[in-house]
Amino acid sequence: MSRGGGKGPSLKDKLDGNELDLSLCDLNEVPVRELAALPKATILDLSCNNLISLPSDFCSLMHLVKLDLSKNRLQQLPLDFGRLVNLQHLDLLNNRLVTLPVSFAQLKNLKWLDLKDNPLDPVLAKVAGDCLDEKQCKQAAVKVLQHMKAIQSEQDRQRQRKLQAEREMEKKREAEQRAKEAQERELRKREKAEEKERRRREYDAQKAAKQEMEKKTKKENVQTRKPASSSRPPQPPRHKRSWSRSVLRVLLFVLLCVLCALAACKLTELQHQPLCVSVNTLYEDVLAALQNHKTLQNMLQQNSQQ
Repeated sequence: MSRGGGKGPSLKDKLDGNELDLSLCDLNEVPVRELAALPKATILDLSCNNLISLPSDFCSLMHLVKLDLSKNRLQQLPLDFGRLVNLQHLDLLNNRLVTLPVSFAQLKNLKWLDLKDNPLDPVLAKVAGDCLDEKQCKQAAVKVLQHMKAIQSEQDRQRQRKLQAEREMEKKREAEQRAKEAQERELRKREKAEEKERRRREYDAQKAAKQEMEKKTKKENVQTRKPASSSRPPQPPRHKRSWSRSVLRVLLFVLLCVLCALAACKLTELQHQPLCVSVNTLYEDVLAALQNHKTLQNMLQQNSQQ
C-alpha cells in the first residue's frame, strides 16, 4: 500500500471481515493490485485521502459492493466505471466531479448515492438532489441511474444515427463508384466499338483499293493484247507483206518476159528458131486448151438450163 510514496503495513492487516478501511492514509493512488488479491473485501473505504483520479484497472474490482470515495480530489471517474456491476452503495461526497461517465448507467444494483459538495453540471445536480437522509440518498441513486440511462440511450441513438448516416454515405459512395465503373465500362465498350468500326472501314477501303488496282491492271493487260483500233482490219505482219510483194513482182516480171518472148517469136524473124517454135507450139496448145475449156463450160451451162 502506497502512502505518500512510501510503503505501509499489508492490506490484510487492515481487513476486518469483508471490510477494508483505507481512509485517512494520505493515499495518492489506489493499490489496485493488492486490492484485487483480496476478493473478500467487498466494502472498501478510501475516504479522506489525496486521490485525484482512479486508474482504469480500478474497474476490475468487480467484487466491491460498498465504496466510499468521499473527501478526495477526484475530478472524474474512469469511463468504464460501470463495470462495477455489484456496487450497491457509493459515496462521492466532497470531490471535484462535474459529470459522470455514461457507463454509470450500467450500475443496475446501485441503491444508495451521495453526490453532495461536487461542482456538478446543473442538470445532473438537479437530478441528484440532496442526500441528507437515507431516503434522499436512495432516491438520488434511482434518479441518477435513470438520468444516465437516458443519456446513454440518447448517445446510443446518436451513435446509431451516425452509423446509419455512415452506412448510407458508404452505400452512396458505393453506388457512385458502381455508376462510375459502369460509365467507364460503357465508355471503353464504345471506344472499342468505334475502333472496331474504324478498322473495318480501313479494311474495306484497302480491299476496294486492291480490287480497283486489280481491275485496272486487268484492263491494261486486255488493252495491250487488243489491236490499236477495232475498226481497222488486221494487218498482216510486215515481213509477210514484203514477201508477197516480192513474189508478185517476180510473177509480173516473168509474165512480162513471157509476153515479150511470145511477141518476139510471133512478130520477128526468130519465129523459125527452135526455141520460138517450141514457144509458139506451147502458145497454140494453151489457146486450144482454153477454147476446149470454154466449150465445155457452155455445154454444162446448156445442160443445166434444160
